[in-house]
Amino acid sequence: MAETAPTQDATFGWIGFAVGAAALVLTLVTFWAGPFAPQQAAGVTLGELAADIAKAAARSVAGQEQPAPVAVPWTIDKYLEIAVGVLSGFAILIGVAAFVRHEQKRAAMSGIALGGLAMAVQFFAWTIGMIVGGVVLVGVLYALRDTFGGVFGGLLGD
Repeated sequence: MAETAPTQDATFGWIGFAVGAAALVLTLVTFWAGPFAPQQAAGVTLGELAADIAKAAARSVAGQEQPAPVAVPWTIDKYLEIAVGVLSGFAILIGVAAFVRHEQKRAAMSGIALGGLAMAVQFFAWTIGMIVGGVVLVGVLYALRDTFGGVFGGLLGD
């Protein structure tokens, strides 16, 4: 009778799967249900941005110093973003540990895949937010082209 090697249980693989699934669910919850911290209306934020840009340009032209930077307070949204990153990293590391232990490849790969997918979804959402923010900023600058006058040297056209 031929001896077969005992099968390795997939403890690390299934833990990685659970942690990766939790990271992916948390990512999707924060993406669709968030932000959870109170937010100002978009018009108020854009108005303040436009006023700050105009004041900064005026200070720059007058040769005055700009105000010191102010630290942004941490909110529940920032904590959730960090939690997703940590859970995603743990899922990937636990999946790699499952491969090192020669556990079932499907269980090990599922932790790595779910952790990577959670990171990818968060990065994708962040990238789209940066692109949209850049377009809005350019729109605000274009709308204030008369206010800035010659600060941009005719860059925005007449």
